[in-house]
Amino acid sequence: MILVATLVFFLCSSLRHSLFHSTGFDLGIYDQVVYLISQGEAPISSFLGYHHLGNHGAWSVYPLGLLYRIYADVHWLLLVQAVCLALGTWPSWSLARLAGLNRGQAVAIAISYLFYPVVFNVNLFDFHPEVMALPAILAAILAARLKHIFWFCFAVIWVLGCKAVLSLTVAAMGFWLLTFERRKFCGLIALFLGIFWFIFVTQGMIPFFSGEEVAGVGRYSYLGDSVVGIIINMLLQPGLVLVKIFSVDTIRYIFLLFLPVIWGIFLLISRNKLVLSSLIPLIPAMPTILLNVLSEVSFQRSFNYQYSLPAMPFLLLALISALATASTTENSQKSQKKSWIVRLNIPQFQMQLPIPNFQLPQIIICWSVLIFLFLGNLEDLSLYFQTIDNWQPTKAAISQVKTKGGVLTDNRLAPHFTHRPMVKLLNQTEPDNLDEFDYVVLNLRHPWPDTQEAGIILSKNLPNNQEWQLNYQQDDVLVFQRVIPVIINN
Repeated sequence: MILVATLVFFLCSSLRHSLFHSTGFDLGIYDQVVYLISQGEAPISSFLGYHHLGNHGAWSVYPLGLLYRIYADVHWLLLVQAVCLALGTWPSWSLARLAGLNRGQAVAIAISYLFYPVVFNVNLFDFHPEVMALPAILAAILAARLKHIFWFCFAVIWVLGCKAVLSLTVAAMGFWLLTFERRKFCGLIALFLGIFWFIFVTQGMIPFFSGEEVAGVGRYSYLGDSVVGIIINMLLQPGLVLVKIFSVDTIRYIFLLFLPVIWGIFLLISRNKLVLSSLIPLIPAMPTILLNVLSEVSFQRSFNYQYSLPAMPFLLLALISALATASTTENSQKSQKKSWIVRLNIPQFQMQLPIPNFQLPQIIICWSVLIFLFLGNLEDLSLYFQTIDNWQPTKAAISQVKTKGGVLTDNRLAPHFTHRPMVKLLNQTEPDNLDEFDYVVLNLRHPWPDTQEAGIILSKNLPNNQEWQLNYQQDDVLVFQRVIPVIINN
């Protein structure tokens, strides 16, 4: 299952990249950073304008430089992402078995993990270091339950290195392990490391390397303009938070977040005395959910992006807990003879829904596939081919860039030029200030929407500029190269 999922994920993301639908934000950023690391250069992103450690404090990308030392290619990132996303099935299956579920149910849990829409969607959306944290979070929980302290610490430290905000997830996981899982030592370790890393990264590392506040702060401007200010206002002005929490947008987000695993809710209802204990594993997911709910940008609540990914392991844990409490060992041994009765005990309304135990894994899988078809971005794979009419000229244009000089281009073409210190997007510089660049590459037929006008302006101005010459033009794809070097006056 892991091998097949890895292959599918890798092929889909590679197809997207080869058809020029990957973007500078974010694949280009990480490809450039890892390339510079592999070359022994400072990983300063030209897209962001500062050192990589100022971007979420994600030191976990440093080991990826070893892969680029073998052969520098962006497909390493896509492969690592595919492997990490697929690997989550292993600890998911192991946690299910450890909880006492039979093999069929455990396999169904693993499959529901793979078909959770966010997993597939984030694989299509460039590359993000937090995908490397997903299997590590599940592995950390497994290690804690098995009392493997060393592996627990290793997994937690790795998770912290994938993104600064994951420190809140680690701290919440520590509280959960300490309070409810009776894993006091692991809980204390995670709680301490999560709080320490959050303070160190947000108040020290990121401001030091970027020269500014944490990037995500701007998404919570109504609460403050700094991490400390936001926390204070959340405590002193809870009304601002409650308005967001009890909004229609939030209800829709929570509903869709739980929809792939909502069948577990019926099992919880059928055992209403155990509902609270079965929902307790959701505690570590609360920081992620709360951050997404409170954000002013709607795409943070979209399943097309990576923001909901850290909550997913704990949704699976809640499902495993629901199955474990709804099915005793005796039920597992007599699965061919027993049936679960799902009762909805609502005043003046009662319903009984018999679900044979031997059919439950099939029901889980069918529901997961159905919701995946509903929320997964399968249609995007066909949309990628809509821009294929000038695919070959675009490939030829990329081959015209023969040096490591600076490149100015749009968001879709940028990831194909990131093995150099300088590459920027059309909206990151003024049309009359091109001293940083040796090449300008444009696709006027299929431009990035935000920079379409900037591309048209350059295509008209550069032919009249004696410093530049048009090296390539076909099917609305243009490559300009600087012919007169910039003279720097000391």
